Amino acid sequence: MAQAALDAKAEELIILDLRKLSFSFDFFLICNAASDRRIQTVAEEIRERLSDRGMRALHREGRPEGGWMLLDFGSVVGHVFAPEARQFYKLERLWADAPRLRPSKS
Repeated sequence: MAQAALDAKAEELIILDLRKLSFSFDFFLICNAASDRRIQTVAEEIRERLSDRGMRALHREGRPEGGWMLLDFGSVVGHVFAPEARQFYKLERLWADAPRLRPSKS
């Protein structure tokens, strides 16, 4: 998921390890995209890449025009934000106790 987002030019990507903090999911991927069009591109790239690996999104929420999209793949949830929306929702602060992981390079 992280590499797909980065390949689609996502910015300020972080991965939060929530395995010890949540019963619902294991990881959050959070990133920015510079425009509505880029938010859509990042979300679609993530969906397509994971679909190619046999993974289907369980839920999809938000709209690029609203400044965010969420892709729920069960144990991993991707959040693609416009910078202003990311600042508003402050997920990193909400999950401040979660360890941050670096995306692996492919």
